Amino acid sequence: MIVNEVLKKLEGHIPKQIILELPFIIEKYEINTVLKLSHFLAQCSHESSNFTLKTENLNYSAQRLMVIFPKYFKDLSKANEFQKKPEKIANFVYANRMGNGPENSGMGWRFRGRGYLQLTGYDNYKLFGSSINVDVTKNPELVATKYPLTSAAWFFYVKKINSISEKGFSDAVITAVTKKVNGGTIELERRIEKFKKFYALLS
Repeated sequence: MIVNEVLKKLEGHIPKQIILELPFIIEKYEINTVLKLSHFLAQCSHESSNFTLKTENLNYSAQRLMVIFPKYFKDLSKANEFQKKPEKIANFVYANRMGNGPENSGMGWRFRGRGYLQLTGYDNYKLFGSSINVDVTKNPELVATKYPLTSAAWFFYVKKINSISEKGFSDAVITAVTKKVNGGTIELERRIEKFKKFYALLS
């Protein structure tokens, strides 16, 4: 992959700041083929509403909670208790996992999803911070304000999504990538559309 040619093709399709950061990302995190970059940009674009959101939006209705977090909201009565209460939602669904403490610790909200791939949980923040020699656990907002693309590329690399991406451009591969990024297959069709767009653009 010739990086300069790829960057030129991306002009007008993704924010300029991302294009400026991509050479570093491509080299450091080995997202260095058209396939890997297409999968990466497609997932980032989807998770961030076309690179416009850098912090997880948890302002869900009761019905949406049952779709996004079916394990935690199995019926409407439970979902109604939490609807449109982002902090309460985060502290509940992210409690006691990913290095977070119990619901009343507030860690679910403090370490909610940030960055273009929604880095989530104390453990991920700590590991990412260690990789760049910045303790982002002390200032989690840095993941959204300073490292949205770097944190996404780090996640893609350490979760071995690069190797999955190299398997091809089929819907099955996109599904496997999505499961690693999302933990499920939420809005898979849109992710497939975005991948096809980037793959066609870069090929």
